[in-house]
Amino acid sequence: MDFTILPFLTAGAPAATGLAEVWQQFVAGLQHTTPLEYLAVVAGIASVWFSKQENIWVFPVGLVSTLIYVYLSFKFDLIGEASVNIYYSVLSVYGWILWARKNKADEHVLHITFATKKQWLQQLGFFAMLYGLIYFSLVYLRDAFYPGVIPWADALASATAYTGMWLMAKKKVESWYWWIGTNIASVPLYFVKGLVFTSVFYVVLLLMAFAGLAAWKRKAVRPAAGVVAA
Repeated sequence: MDFTILPFLTAGAPAATGLAEVWQQFVAGLQHTTPLEYLAVVAGIASVWFSKQENIWVFPVGLVSTLIYVYLSFKFDLIGEASVNIYYSVLSVYGWILWARKNKADEHVLHITFATKKQWLQQLGFFAMLYGLIYFSLVYLRDAFYPGVIPWADALASATAYTGMWLMAKKKVESWYWWIGTNIASVPLYFVKGLVFTSVFYVVLLLMAFAGLAAWKRKAVRPAAGVVAA
């Protein structure tokens, strides 16, 4: 089934008919959800909950979800998202190492901090570079190998996710802003691809991202002696 264009966006389609078709697509998608996708979703939600709590289990639990989504993303022509989940897996190991570091007093040395103006510019530059790179790569892949690719949407979801994961590994409050952007972009992206349960998953993650942002803002400290300000 081709989910590239949502039926309710067809010009002139009655609103009631469009909503009915969306609901039918939603139900059909849930019926075709595999146990593997359910496992990925549960592990992903648990991972975000651990990150909100600043618990290092965010990384091993998150690896379960990301590795499954690498497989699912390739299967459903979400090439940008596949690259994101590969990147998530690598950054999970990197973040795991950073979060586990301790000083001689056996205290964790990496703390939640706000980004400086310079770091904000770095984030925006990093995002812009990645968006352009992923977008044009996906345009090529769509024409050559993966006709189901949606370059602009996949690139947006992917570039914001890359930026968010990079900042979360460094315990930056601003990582949650990027996660919010990722979740907003991913809800319709996965829905039109037929991964309905994953689309609902991103709605849950969106709500959790707002909660995580609030929690990290309360915990954030200013860099001081003995505190890593990555």
